[in-house]
Amino acid sequence: MQFFTSYLYRMEQIPVIYLNSNDGTGILAFGEDDRLNYSEGQVIPAMDAFLEKYKGAWLFMALSYDLKNEICELTSSNRDEMEFPTAILWKPTYVVRINRENIVFLQGTVDSFSEAFVSNFMEEEMDTNFHHPHIEFTPAIDKETYITTVNKLKSHLQRGDIYEVNFCQEFYCKNAVIEFPTDAYFKLNTLTRTPFSAYLRMDEFSVMCYSPERYIRKTGSTLISQPIKGTAPRDADAKKDAALADWLKNDPKERSENVMIVDLVRNDLSKVAKKGTVRVEELCGIHTFETVHQMISTVACEVREEVTFTDILRATFPMGSMTGAPKYRAMELIEAHESFQRGMYSGSIGYIDPNGDFDLNVVIRTVIHNAKNEYLSCGVGSAITIQSDPEKEYEECLVKVKKIMDGVNA
Repeated sequence: MQFFTSYLYRMEQIPVIYLNSNDGTGILAFGEDDRLNYSEGQVIPAMDAFLEKYKGAWLFMALSYDLKNEICELTSSNRDEMEFPTAILWKPTYVVRINRENIVFLQGTVDSFSEAFVSNFMEEEMDTNFHHPHIEFTPAIDKETYITTVNKLKSHLQRGDIYEVNFCQEFYCKNAVIEFPTDAYFKLNTLTRTPFSAYLRMDEFSVMCYSPERYIRKTGSTLISQPIKGTAPRDADAKKDAALADWLKNDPKERSENVMIVDLVRNDLSKVAKKGTVRVEELCGIHTFETVHQMISTVACEVREEVTFTDILRATFPMGSMTGAPKYRAMELIEAHESFQRGMYSGSIGYIDPNGDFDLNVVIRTVIHNAKNEYLSCGVGSAITIQSDPEKEYEECLVKVKKIMDGVNA
């Protein structure tokens, strides 16, 4: 048993990203050929150079929300105890596509190490003998402060400074020790089962992401973005559960939140789209997950031939669902009123394939751990509009985050 525990610990030191669709398919990348870690300076030119250097390879990335500071010429001065890099761009040694029982190596050779790593990683997914760390989350702001802040933001809405703003709060734990983050990721994943779930482990950082939201995907010349705005809890009773989904579908406030962000995304995509190709493929669709119902829209376009990956980032990042509208003013107010620097929360994890196609998620419903300073963070937010009831917004945040916080200690 001591040997097995020691072996697992060594496996935990290898850089890895697992993009888990929770339908039996996923992409697992591990090992390291090269990496761009950026926390200061101009990230975008360095990203362009890295992408050009490894054109035709599988590349993976983790983009902090605070990449906005370069893209939008903003600044961040809020408390940052996580200290996550602004951007990580990474060429793994091995990339494996998982399709239920079928394992296909897309990058790197099949050897004794890579086979053993994949086998052990997937065994961890199947193993339900989870570790149980003792984590006590503390809200960075109390309910009274939350409600006061929402009312301040509503005064900006009343004056017409903004139409919608995504206001977030942090739940954290200091002196948090998670010896086996892969085990912790899979444990929580059994409770959430979302289609854009992701696990990243690199250096002192572990990101355990249970996101239902896609930021942006490119397939050939087609770009799609799928913003989420609108949340309702699940209920064990089938009739009550159906009623909650129906309420979400028809609630004027939830629909207006979604439509405002759809308009923002349409505007963002128009900056890189061929003329006349921006379209809404689904408006305010209701999608059901393990713990919540979500209202999701799909906006698409055909991208111009000369547009690069970083051109698309400049046009669309950060995603409108995590900012508000108008985007720039909403981000200014977020910095002024939130109590923490978001960092990886509200950012994105994903890949670029050898053809230049890519798929990136939105990092929400996520636990982030810095093993070096033993800090654990879980951010959560909601869209504030003129119709928002601060009490209900606070309850919505708790609905989103409760299963995750409970699941850490389950």
